[in-house]
Order: sequence, then C-alpha cells, then structure tokens
Amino acid sequence: MKIAPLKLPGAYQVTLEPIGDSRGYFVRTYDEAIFRDNGLQTSWIQESQSLTSGKHTVRGIHFQRAPHAETKLVRVLRGAILDVFVDLRKDSPTYGEWDSVELSEDNNFAVYLSKGLGHGFCSLTDSAVVAYKMDYPYVPEAAGDLRWNDPAINIKWPTDDPKLSEKDAAAPFLERFEPIDLSNTS
Repeated sequence: MKIAPLKLPGAYQVTLEPIGDSRGYFVRTYDEAIFRDNGLQTSWIQESQSLTSGKHTVRGIHFQRAPHAETKLVRVLRGAILDVFVDLRKDSPTYGEWDSVELSEDNNFAVYLSKGLGHGFCSLTDSAVVAYKMDYPYVPEAAGDLRWNDPAINIKWPTDDPKLSEKDAAAPFLERFEPIDLSNTS
C-alpha cells in the first residue's frame, strides 16, 4: 500500500497492491500502521456503500459541518467514478479549489479526504458501487452541499448533462457558502 499527497492539503491517493495468481487476488484495503505512519486517521466508526445506476450520474458535492466534520476513505468496488473533492476549510490557502482522482475496480486506487473537504463523484460506467469509511457518524443536521457545476469552483466533469438528485440540482453556490471552521473539531 502506498500513500501519496494530492494537490489539496489533507487529500491523499492510496494505491492498493493486489497479489494475484490463477485463483484471483488478495488485496489489503486498509492498514492501521501504514495510515498512522503517514499521520492519517486510523479510527473508522462507520462504513457505507452506495450503488449508482446510470453513466454520468453526479452525486455531491457533500460534506458535514463542524463539529461533525468527517474524514473519509473512498474506494470503488464495481465500475468506475471520477471522485471529486473541494477545499471548504476556513482560512485554507486552497479554499474553493478542487481536485479529482479516477477510482475504479481495476486501478486499485482509493482516496483519503480530511475533514473540511467536500466530496462528490460522477459515475463513468453504467453501474458503480462505492464504499466509504468515515471517522464520524452521519448527522443530518450537519449535512450540507454545494452546486455540482458552480462556476466559481469550475470542476471539469466528464459530462455537461448529468443525472442529478433534486437536492444536488438545487444546492447553493460557493458565493453564499460559509467556510467550514474546524477549530472546534477533534
């Protein structure tokens, strides 16, 4: 397992290293010692999975406000997505900037996202199954979202006409957003 920082502080690409033979493969998807040695979260308290049906479906940009902000470890079990994350942290030098990693069942990548990074993705296949580890439980009152196509963020999605939920289609723009203040989180 290799961990490499990405453009936004607190975002990392995790490269998994499967060992295979004629029977299939074995791959370690999480290793507490490696994460700890890289200064990353090692205590996961919730894991979720989503199925996205339909190529070019966009989910997000989603986040939780402090003190319920969450760190996520995201990987794809089936299909492929363009995983996108946006820096929403108050006083961050990269506030409002975005980055992405293609995650697929074949490329053996995962992405680690620190508290204060908004998260979303676009399915690149007709079906995508995504697994998320989180270090904080989902709190509906703390949940928020940003508009997927906000021109102030200018994410380069693989489609201009995605399949969206009503909530994501009506999400607010960055100009009306109050940055996430992480000073009262652990």
